[in-house]
Amino acid sequence: MKAAKVVIVTGMSGSGKSVAAKALEDLGFFCVDNLPADLVDKLIQLGTLSRPGDLGKFALIMDLRDPTFPSRAVDLFHRLRQDGYQLDILFLEASDEVLQRRYSETRRAHPQAGSGSAIEGIRAERDLLLELRGQADWVLDTTGLTPHELRRRIQNRFADESSQALLVIRLMSFGFKYGLPGDADLVMDVRFLPNPHFVEDLRPLTGKDAAVADYVLQSEKAQDFLKRYVDLLAFLIPLYRGESKSYLTIAIGCTGGKHRSVAIVEHLAENLGKMDITLAVEHRDYKR
Repeated sequence: MKAAKVVIVTGMSGSGKSVAAKALEDLGFFCVDNLPADLVDKLIQLGTLSRPGDLGKFALIMDLRDPTFPSRAVDLFHRLRQDGYQLDILFLEASDEVLQRRYSETRRAHPQAGSGSAIEGIRAERDLLLELRGQADWVLDTTGLTPHELRRRIQNRFADESSQALLVIRLMSFGFKYGLPGDADLVMDVRFLPNPHFVEDLRPLTGKDAAVADYVLQSEKAQDFLKRYVDLLAFLIPLYRGESKSYLTIAIGCTGGKHRSVAIVEHLAENLGKMDITLAVEHRDYKR
């Protein structure tokens, strides 16, 4: 059985551990926040037993919320490596000034401040974590990073063959008469295409029926549009993936969401399915 991959995310409060956890979760890691040191072995054992033969991936966010963690970290890391786990320790930090500003913006009290100021808490925490910082495989200073940039740095570091197809694309057909989809990233209006609604034999059918699909797709304007639109999506999708976007909803609309938009979505699904993506298809209104 392959050994589990374990990433321990630790570091300064306010340095971006929550952002790192979400980025790792999108890479397929099972993430646990504020895990006590006593439970690390049990969690990994249960996780690997539930997936025999699989390469389990765990991201554990551990810090001073468990006051015993710094004093036990060295032994914990040594034991995990001895047991054959692929261990990677990520330590996040930022400048005192930036951490102080982040706490000021969130209006939260620093966990180490007690009755003192945020800057006092930050300095106390930095001293307590000094030895732990020296154990890290990767010390990442987030001072000048936006959450988006931090997410990208994390994913670039920890992505592997099992997490390359990060982008999930949802293709949706809809009818404008029922309103725009609220979660759409890209919206395309195809009401310029020939409308089967005005052909008596086609009206009761949907864009999933071959007769309707042929009527919509075989027109010259449809062929020209599809070629250009597929080329555009082939250009855009790698760019979205490069920006660490995990989900993309492409909505195609016609008047009622029954004929033209459905046929176009089905055609796009067939073409985009050849790309290295995870694809989901939804026809929101075609049964109305």
